[in-house]
This record gives sequence, structure tokens and C-alpha cells, in this order.
Amino acid sequence: MLYLSASFVSRVKSMRFGLSEISGSLGDLGLFIPLMISLVMVCGMNAGSLLIFAGLFNIITGFMFNKPIPVQPMKAIAAVAIAEGLSPGSIAAAGFSAGLILLTLGLTGLVTWAEKVIPRPVVRGIQLGVGLKLAAKGIGMIMGIGWLGWDSRVVAIGAGLFILCTVNFKKFPSALILFIGGVTMMIFSAPDIFTGAKLGWGGFAVTIPTLNQWSEGIFLGTLPQVPLTLLNSVIAVCALSGDLFPGKAIKVKAMAASVGIMNLASCLFGGMPMCHGSGGLAGQYRFGARTGGSVVMLGVAKVMFGFLFGTVAISIFAAFPVSLLGAMLIFAGLELTLPAREAETKDAFFVIAATAGGILAANTLIGFILGLVTAFVLLKLKLGDSES
Repeated sequence: MLYLSASFVSRVKSMRFGLSEISGSLGDLGLFIPLMISLVMVCGMNAGSLLIFAGLFNIITGFMFNKPIPVQPMKAIAAVAIAEGLSPGSIAAAGFSAGLILLTLGLTGLVTWAEKVIPRPVVRGIQLGVGLKLAAKGIGMIMGIGWLGWDSRVVAIGAGLFILCTVNFKKFPSALILFIGGVTMMIFSAPDIFTGAKLGWGGFAVTIPTLNQWSEGIFLGTLPQVPLTLLNSVIAVCALSGDLFPGKAIKVKAMAASVGIMNLASCLFGGMPMCHGSGGLAGQYRFGARTGGSVVMLGVAKVMFGFLFGTVAISIFAAFPVSLLGAMLIFAGLELTLPAREAETKDAFFVIAATAGGILAANTLIGFILGLVTAFVLLKLKLGDSES
């Protein structure tokens, strides 16, 4: 107990709360905001509850890991929920079931076995594929708006040039400046959002899924989500933490347990299914975050915003300039692709490319399978050549 207390105190003392940490904490908003808005508007989830639970777990993981580990919506569940119009009960069932599986994998140590068995080039391919997919998503967001106006492609190009010009200044708070600029644009372009806004939040609501909702949530949401979470939100994010913070990589057992606990503790009380994505870590690191202080501050802001503006949060977030969110998402995705540079051989690069290609063409699970098959075939060919 004394050891844990001393370790916790040491962790807190090493946290930073400066401008670069604030800027870095905003590097994941390009993914968080669009998915959260869609879950509320399409599926009827409560915006205040989503913000408060996401904020609470931002704070907890900030203190637990003392690294800018993001708290994101589970993308496969969110995508299915939005496309199929799933009810909050089915979404709760999907997230709770996924959390139970991830916690079990972490506590039993099976996730450690998976980390050792999966070839490193496959993990790098996942990072490359997910990073390129995030960048493509950002480009798609920008292409969906016009050329001129407050929120336009011209503004997006300007934001991209601004990020490029500050790329070598590691402590320059580029994301914070873009965020302030976006809020300023909202005030001038849509002032009616802030006038007469009703403060408050409706409070937590317990969701008990029906048998049909459990079945729908597990088969449509949990089954496609667990491989994605295991690969991108546990194994890949732990590998990236070791790349960004040499000698201080987060253990996969702790990461899997964290994802499991988040969802078991929140999904039945109005929280959305959540995970820790490697893309979010890359984005937050890219824009200046280096310690858990970044996500602790972000978590406090989310909780306060949820309590104060839970009833009107979606209207406010929906008005934030897509041009700026898209630009930030592009550079967050590109940051995630960088570890793929470490391919030491032609075979390793081929596996990385095959994995990334599968992700871009289909999804993370297909990319993972394609990468594993490619690695296995190349290994068998190499063994055959050595025997002959």
C-alpha cells in the first residue's frame, strides 16, 4: 500500500498542465465529436451522460497511466449503431459485453499471449492502415463542405498549412489555437446557439437491455468490436506507447483491464461503449501532449460541460467548424502511420502493406487476417528455402 501511494504521488508530481498539454488534449476531438453527435442524434443517447462518463474515465486513465491515453467511442459498435439505428438498450448490451470479454482477457493474461503471438509487422500494419483511414476520414469531412465561408475548404487548407508550419515546434499549442479559432467562428457565424441556451443535464438513467437487445447488441456490435479493440485499442496502443515513450510502454493486461472496467461501469448507466485508440494517442501526442495531465484537463472539461450544457451539448458541438476538425483528424492519422517506417526487411514491409491494404479496403479484422496469412506464408517459404 505504501508502495502504491508513493508511486501514485510520483505520477501526479510528474504530470504537466501547460499550454502544450492543453493543446495536445484536443488532438482527438476530430474523431470524438462526430461519433458522439451521431450516437445522440441517430440513436437517442443522452449527450450529458456520454460527456460525463467519457470525462470521468479521461481523468482516471490520466492518473493511472500518466500518458495521453485517449478515451474514444468504440468505432465498430458506433458505426453499426448509427447505420442500423440501434436503440440505447442494444448499444448498452454491446458495450457491456465487450467490456466483460476485454476484462477477462486482461485478468487471465490471454491478451499477453496474443501480443506475443501476433507478428510485430502485423501490428505496424494496423497502425498504418488505421492512420491512413483516419486521414481519409478527415479528407472526406473537408470534401463535404463548400469552398468559401466560415466553415469551408479554404479554411481547412489554411488550418493544414498552419499545422505544417508549426510541426517542428513541439511545444507550440497549434490544436489549442485552432480550437479557440473554431469557437470564435461559432460565435460569429451562429450566435443564436449560445443565446437563451438552457443550462443543466437530465441526470443518469439506468438502462436494462431486453433479451432481444442483448442478442442484437452482442451479434451486431460486440462480435465485430472485440477483435478491433484487442488489436487497435490494446496491442497497437501499447506498442505505440513504447514507441513514443521508450522504456515506458503500457502493459497490455493493464490496457485490456482498463477498457473492460470502463464499459462495465458505464454502459448500463448511459455511457457509450469506450476504448483507448492508438489514433487518439498519436493525435494527442502530435499536438503536444506528453503526460496524463493533458487528458485529466480534458476530462474535467468534459464533465463540467456535460453537467452545465448536457441538454444543448449536441447543438453546440454540431456547430463546430468541420474544416478544423477534418484538418486535425488528417494530421492525427498521419502521426499514427509513422511507426510503420521501422520495417527492416522486404518481407516485413510486405506484411505491413498487406495488413494496411486490408484495413483500407474493408476493416481492421480483414486487415489483421490478411496480414497474418501473409506473414505465415512468407515464413513457410523462407523455411522451405532454408531446408532445400
